[in-house]
Amino acid sequence: MFLEVSQLTVRYSGRPRPAVDDVSFGLAAGDIGVLIGPSGCGKTTLLRAVAGLEPVAGGSIVLDGRQVGAAGMQVPPESRRIGMVFQDYALFPHLDVGRNVAFGLGALTREARAARVAEVLDLVGLAGMQKLHPHELSGGQQQRVALARALAPSPRLLLLDEPFSNLDVDLRERLAHEVRAILRRANATALFVTHDQLEAFAIGDAIGVMHEGRLHQWDTAYNLYHRPATRFVADFVGHGVFAPATRHAVEGHDVWRTALGDFAGPASTLPAGVVHDVLLRADDVVHDDASPVKAEILRKAFRGSEFLYTLRLASGEVLLAHVPSHHDHQVGEWIGIRPDVEHVVTFARQPQA
Repeated sequence: MFLEVSQLTVRYSGRPRPAVDDVSFGLAAGDIGVLIGPSGCGKTTLLRAVAGLEPVAGGSIVLDGRQVGAAGMQVPPESRRIGMVFQDYALFPHLDVGRNVAFGLGALTREARAARVAEVLDLVGLAGMQKLHPHELSGGQQQRVALARALAPSPRLLLLDEPFSNLDVDLRERLAHEVRAILRRANATALFVTHDQLEAFAIGDAIGVMHEGRLHQWDTAYNLYHRPATRFVADFVGHGVFAPATRHAVEGHDVWRTALGDFAGPASTLPAGVVHDVLLRADDVVHDDASPVKAEILRKAFRGSEFLYTLRLASGEVLLAHVPSHHDHQVGEWIGIRPDVEHVVTFARQPQA
């Protein structure tokens, strides 16, 4: 692995709980890793520890085979050859684009510096814009300048801390796809922090979900959604609810009995006849007028090609469902629904508040 974080712990004085608590993951060369989680979960602190901006209380950080951080030792940030892109871009308003990008290239000759600036501006789609100033650019263009400046010195690792949070929602996901393509062309290894799941899914080869300083799962977006390792990941990623379900073993497979209906899953070692919580994603619930199971529409959110319906069964249980937008039913209306569950995810039943 190009970046290896092993049992990393970071503490702040005066706080009983570590900001980063026994976190381990690896990032291969050329891959993009993403850390997501709620505010205060420790993701930015972890990023700063990798950068050398926070001391390590336990564990280690190894970059390209060299240990750069551990308890009692810390390689200075300037010796790690790490590039950073910040939330506020940190561009110099009095310098034009060319001089902003060239800021970290002082060791090069004037000709080499100009050539490298032109090269990275072309890479980020801003060729020929050297003489413009930051205030003459859109937010997305400013973000690209910040990315070009970070890439210019050819860092071994690029760190990005919520780089799209100041941009319009519609621009974020598109720019995330574009930044992924730019990093791929640059053959850059990057670690990215965001609170936005769509950004994470758009840009990450591996995504880590953090909560209260701990890394709950480091995995692909597909596995986080369909095979969450913990209840927190299941609840945090995507849209879904936990519904009570009883397992019944039938001829080599399981049948899960719920208020929504029965559905099959692979055989498991969970005790039969005991109520568990099964994760039902919005795409596990299908609108079907012919279904005998009916649910009342409590809320609906238009998403363009689909609605996200919040539904309540006659038993009182609440579900979510993605429904094509040409099925435009009204709040208060009862519609037929049925389960269509391909990935059965269960957890121990939690008592209801």
